[in-house]
Amino acid sequence: MDREQFITTLANAKLYDLTQDLSIFTPPWPGDKALEIHFFKRLTGAYGGGQGANGQLISWSNSTGTHLVGEKAYYSAGRAIADIPLKDLMGPGVIVDISDLVEDYGLITPEMITSRADVRPGDILIINTGYHRYSWDRPDVYNPEAQGGVENKEFGFFVRHPGPTMEFYKWALDMRLKIVGVDCGTAEHPMNTPIRWMHPREFEKAEAKLKAKYGKTWEEMFPPDEYYRLTHITLPKAHLLFVESVVGQIDELLNQRAWIMVMPIPFVETPMAWARVVAYRPPDGMDEEEFFQILDAAEVYDLTLPFSVQVPQWANYEPLTVKYIKRVGGQNFGLGRNTDLCRASFHLATHMDGEIHFWARGRTIGQVPLDYWLGPAAVADISHLVEDLDVYTPEMIESVVEVREGDILLIKTGWHRYGWNSPDADEFRYMVRHPGPSPDFSDWVISKKIKWLGIDAVSQDHPMNTIQRIWHPKTFEEANRKLKEKFGKDWDEMFPLDKYYQDTHLNLFPKGIVHAENLGKDIAHLPSGRYYVGAYLPKGIECASMWGRFVAMKEGE
Repeated sequence: MDREQFITTLANAKLYDLTQDLSIFTPPWPGDKALEIHFFKRLTGAYGGGQGANGQLISWSNSTGTHLVGEKAYYSAGRAIADIPLKDLMGPGVIVDISDLVEDYGLITPEMITSRADVRPGDILIINTGYHRYSWDRPDVYNPEAQGGVENKEFGFFVRHPGPTMEFYKWALDMRLKIVGVDCGTAEHPMNTPIRWMHPREFEKAEAKLKAKYGKTWEEMFPPDEYYRLTHITLPKAHLLFVESVVGQIDELLNQRAWIMVMPIPFVETPMAWARVVAYRPPDGMDEEEFFQILDAAEVYDLTLPFSVQVPQWANYEPLTVKYIKRVGGQNFGLGRNTDLCRASFHLATHMDGEIHFWARGRTIGQVPLDYWLGPAAVADISHLVEDLDVYTPEMIESVVEVREGDILLIKTGWHRYGWNSPDADEFRYMVRHPGPSPDFSDWVISKKIKWLGIDAVSQDHPMNTIQRIWHPKTFEEANRKLKEKFGKDWDEMFPLDKYYQDTHLNLFPKGIVHAENLGKDIAHLPSGRYYVGAYLPKGIECASMWGRFVAMKEGE
């Protein structure tokens, strides 16, 4: 299969978003912190911050919304989320519907799964228990016997859902499953978590049901020491991962196989991470196995910088902080997880600037349909054409790659070489001296109907068309001198402030053309050419920008 066939195949594949809305209203895991959002900057100025952009400061627990549970949630020696290879986060799998086989506090067995779907060694397994009906972003579940005539959704989603038997986990290990996902609060039975002690009345109901059905107490069915060793040592050492709160279009894939991608933010220090979960089915007329073979053979490039407390933030933004609020060793019988509390502004690491970051009536990240973030792309490597503070032009881009109408466009200036985790790291050069686009660039982007842009530098704009011009006057003098030598114009002649200040933000966002910044990692190995590109972003309903996983794919050999 050649490049164009590969891109067309993925562009025409059937796409399903299995991600829960992530909002200030999304309930976190019981006892953890809900998402908080504060505008610390506005275009004209904000309390506690300054002017120049609609900038958000957020605090959150990674157990909120659709999230990947990494090995370090249980096992301190496990892989960091940033160290999990992309190939371990994607692959063929199946979405199994057992919603008619389970009830409140029920147990999930391997036989339930295998009776409904074809599960194969090495699969990603998503279990539809039916409890996503209690997700906060779903309609109410009416019940005349319940208080108020509606089911308590948080209790249904987090406290009363079914969970796996110990035999299920052993079967998952024997099957060498990559990931087990569930459409509810946790991939464990809630009564094998601290919920057992948080809600003792619920535990009494669960144990009464267990005794009636199996004739055993909870601890007879789940011996605490044995359960701890299995879930907190054996499973993470085998690299079996969990993804929780899988919602979205899950009911459209009942007992079907699909190519599943669980795309977490690549955190270094946190044991869990927000994720976008998507599934691809073959386009009409293509055999399912052929489709999976094409994707299995594909070359996949991770364009996302590891996200760490060490990552430098944009000049007056707040960096990432991570505080552990729970450790396994401090919880009853060790039956809990290592849990973190995070705080950060968005303008650091690899992230997508959303429309509302600069345009008051723009869409937030979560309001943009998934298919906008995915599609055919042109990667333009102009690193050999630009130096410090240079201006690049549409002609440079078109000299190295064919750019088609409707493409995603990623620009490789070479500035990824100076990023925080590079052997050639140079923070000042990365932040203040990167190249930027010419005055005709935005008009060209609009004429080409570009979907969104991406850049391997800290900003899509030239630094001297940002606040950096004021903060670094000596660097501006140097940039102005270089511009005169090359174009015969000074900066204000070529880039009048009223038209070109924050050009690609203020002129393109109202057109629906946003951009990703700080692309890195495998972009170093990506030559100019056409690819299938995806920005897999958590579905932040109120978020002006968002981190995510940025991926490029091409056909395998």
